[in-house]
Amino acid sequence: MSRLTFALVLSLVLPSSSLWLKRSAAVVPQVPVVAGPSEADPQIASLQPGPDQLSLTREQASHFAQLALKCIQKEYPNKPEHVINAQSDVLSPRILHPAFYGCYDWHSSVHGHWMLVRLLRLFPSLPEAQEIRSGLNANLSAESIAVEVAYLKQPNRQSFERTYGWAWLLKLAEELHSWNDTDGRTWFRNLQPLAEALVNQYIVFMPKQTDPIRTGVHPNTAFGLAFAMDYAQTVGNQKLESLIAERSRTYFGRDVNYPASWEPGGEDFFSPALMEADLMRRVMNPAAFRRWFHRFLPQLNSNQPAALLHPAVVTDRTDPKLVHLDGLNLSRAWCMRSIARALPLNDPARRILAESARLHARDALAHVASGDYAGEHWLASFAVYLLSTPTPP
Repeated sequence: MSRLTFALVLSLVLPSSSLWLKRSAAVVPQVPVVAGPSEADPQIASLQPGPDQLSLTREQASHFAQLALKCIQKEYPNKPEHVINAQSDVLSPRILHPAFYGCYDWHSSVHGHWMLVRLLRLFPSLPEAQEIRSGLNANLSAESIAVEVAYLKQPNRQSFERTYGWAWLLKLAEELHSWNDTDGRTWFRNLQPLAEALVNQYIVFMPKQTDPIRTGVHPNTAFGLAFAMDYAQTVGNQKLESLIAERSRTYFGRDVNYPASWEPGGEDFFSPALMEADLMRRVMNPAAFRRWFHRFLPQLNSNQPAALLHPAVVTDRTDPKLVHLDGLNLSRAWCMRSIARALPLNDPARRILAESARLHARDALAHVASGDYAGEHWLASFAVYLLSTPTPP
């Protein structure tokens, strides 16, 4: 383990001032006005969680950025999701996907780019800022994105990265759309043809999917709809927003007594139960969501099921499937935070979810930088998304 990795782990797990992790007034710090291409970002600065919020420090952001920079232009090892239509399709990842060829697979590359944008918005003066901008300039060029769009239009590609990669691409586009930055606006314009192609994929496909996919890995329908809803609301795409709201209610609105004690699956990085609830808080008003939620997980007020509320155990972080459980603990934590915030202050489930989120975060954050590429090519993105999600006051 390197000194930098060891220092990061210590900063995440050792107590400070009676708290298990260094805390500050907000997970997302005020973004200063700086000279050059980065400008003050009032949308980021306005995210002000409560005083007991885990904070993403500049040092941690720097280390997470280094993890992503190490992989967004690392072509191998690579696990392509590629249908070969002819011998001419036998091509290297970089030729097939000149924007998103690194980080082991397409979707990890996409959310690695999202994380770099988010970190640059949060900390414009990171030591890695110029390297981040250079990497994004190289990968998010109009020419590279045009190749990505053309790839989607080839035969037998309609299910490519559906809907996990789709969702992360729209999250990247949403992040760029919200950023008041010269480079960011250029990258958003370059990315738009691909974002629009995937929006169209949602609009064409989702009405044909009669039942949701309730897995704890990539095809999870609730996750794909949740991030797409965020994008639709941010950019003002009412057609996509209406479709997602309708599909969400149709798929999940009548769910009761969800068997959450069956979780987790052995290679999950999502909780199907919590991801579904995190979606439904987006499409229901608070009163309706509270009623739905307590029908959906009626045992939660009794601190049950224990399997859902306690972190999953990872036995081998060099195994690319078993290390998924670190991602599960991170995504559970961000779902629990958001669900708790959507419940009334006097709802007992709010405290239970907030405490469970703290336990999951404490467990998983210590292992983001494990030293093995199996987890390091993707877990930092989950960690940054978690640390960007406010805790309930």
